[in-house]
Amino acid sequence: MRLILVGCEYVGTTKLANAIDDWMASSMGVRFSLIHDHWKIPHTSGHPDDSTPEEQAWLLKATPKFKEMHQRHSLYYHAQRPNINNPDGMIIGGAIEDAVYGPMFFGYGDKDHRLNREVVMHQWENTILRFTQDTVLVHVTADSDVIEQRMADDPHENMIISAGDIEKVKDRFAELVDWSLLANKIVIDNSGSMEETMSVFVRKIEPFLTDFDRSRMDEHSS
Repeated sequence: MRLILVGCEYVGTTKLANAIDDWMASSMGVRFSLIHDHWKIPHTSGHPDDSTPEEQAWLLKATPKFKEMHQRHSLYYHAQRPNINNPDGMIIGGAIEDAVYGPMFFGYGDKDHRLNREVVMHQWENTILRFTQDTVLVHVTADSDVIEQRMADDPHENMIISAGDIEKVKDRFAELVDWSLLANKIVIDNSGSMEETMSVFVRKIEPFLTDFDRSRMDEHSS
């Protein structure tokens, strides 16, 4: 199962990814080898991110030119055969996340930039599609008041968005998901409990399970 989870900060992509990993272990007997959740500047290292406060401060102070290059090189690396040509893969954010946050918050990648992130996004997706057609794009959403409450209850270190950004960020994710070249897409609302969210995910992902996924499920249940 190959998944790319995207959505506004605080919709719960990381928690959902871990819940999907648990579900895959219980239903197929395997886990994702890594969950690639490292595209929110300055949290761009490790699985999960292990950057120190000093390293995060250094990256935040870097120029837009360096931030752009740093993110683009990471994107291209993760779209090559060793990372894509496997039966299972989990990416959180990737090119869509970079195309949202780069222009809005970090000074690179808008439509007038020589490395317009809409163009980079399609280049990245085309590279993935050369290796596999099975990737499913999972657009994770949540009610705006839920996002704002999560921000207050459990603020992220060096978080990107503020309460006033929620609507425009959600709208931009929706635009780019719609514009994505990846044909397999589902939308998951994560406003409620993770049990409710996973129930919806299991139902919506079913048509996109590969033959290999189904064979592992059959073998694991026997």
